[in-house]
Amino acid sequence: MPDRPALAPLRRVRTDVLEVAYYETGPADGDTVLLLHGFPYDVHSYVDVAPLLAEDGFRVIVPYLRGHGPTAFLSEASPRSGQQAALGADVIALMNALGVERAYAAGYDWGGRAANIAAALWPERILGLVSVNGYLIQDIGAATTPVAPELEAGFWYFYYFLTERGEAGLAADPTGVARVIWKRNSPRWPFEEEDLARAAEAFRNPDYTDVVIHSYRHRLGFASGAEAYVDLESRLAELPPITVPTVTLDGLADGNFPATDGSSSAHHFTGPRLHWQVPDAGHNLPQERPEAFAAAVLDVRALRQEHAGRDGFAN
Repeated sequence: MPDRPALAPLRRVRTDVLEVAYYETGPADGDTVLLLHGFPYDVHSYVDVAPLLAEDGFRVIVPYLRGHGPTAFLSEASPRSGQQAALGADVIALMNALGVERAYAAGYDWGGRAANIAAALWPERILGLVSVNGYLIQDIGAATTPVAPELEAGFWYFYYFLTERGEAGLAADPTGVARVIWKRNSPRWPFEEEDLARAAEAFRNPDYTDVVIHSYRHRLGFASGAEAYVDLESRLAELPPITVPTVTLDGLADGNFPATDGSSSAHHFTGPRLHWQVPDAGHNLPQERPEAFAAAVLDVRALRQEHAGRDGFAN
């Protein structure tokens, strides 16, 4: 079996907290789009999306999130926080480090949440949003509210990670944990071990376990947030609206996040919005259906252009 293609070579840039490793392609003077991966995945969720968008004239930036791949904390003293405010702040810090004033932000899972947060709290910086599974800002105040038992079963790792046993299990076999999650998240995606092995390289980051464990403990109210993000978390607790042009996507074969018609989250999106359902796509939608994800980025650019001036959006 031949090796899987890789997003390479990587570049690196320093923010206030991280040295971020990222892949870049496309014309330097094109509209910038940030493609943000989820957990337990890596930048190769976009291995087929990135060239499609580059061909359409985008400057494509695909960073490794904190705790993943070669992305590293600059200081041993920095909290290895995986909380949502940290992920959102990292998006803006990366843009600042790259000298990017405004960009489109697109993602799923952790990356989708980071993109949602950037769009909600820094709308002047985000040209448009593509988000898999709709509005992804966590309502931590409602963390004790249960969902349907069959959905809770799919979130087994949330509760596993609350325990010392779960932390040890993730540290011992992150690839095995990811394999189980991938199968549940995307029951119709015939990924092969080579796909998982390529992504699993990102789990070798020495801060991977700490960042992941903190992320899930924080979202369920079992861990405090880092002091640097107190103000941002306070703003996120209000579930701020997203005002920028947005395209939301639901995969019709997502094993843990049932597809909707988009109406249940409509009140969170106060700007122009489109919602698409993607046949046969699971949770890792950009890797499973790259053409559909790339088309959504084109759609959100067109949506912004359509509403330019009329709704106060500048080209």
